[in-house]
Amino acid sequence: MASSMPSVDPRIKEVTVTEDELVVVLADGRRLSTPLAWFPRLLSATPEQRARFELLGEGAGVHWPDVDEDLSVEGLLRGSRSASR
Repeated sequence: MASSMPSVDPRIKEVTVTEDELVVVLADGRRLSTPLAWFPRLLSATPEQRARFELLGEGAGVHWPDVDEDLSVEGLLRGSRSASR
């Protein structure tokens, strides 16, 4: 019996930054939640700066221009922390 695998689409569709976590929803329905402490620039940013972001490469990444932070879906899925301190 053949079964089909669900479609995998690792592109960012939604981004939410709270006081303590980064939440990214992917086009295929996965929801990634990461402690904000992993991203020091976002942790120290104001709520307004955190809310101002741009999706890059049709959702392959996200950029916060006010704090010069860039994160990729690939890095988030690997569990990579930001190199910035």
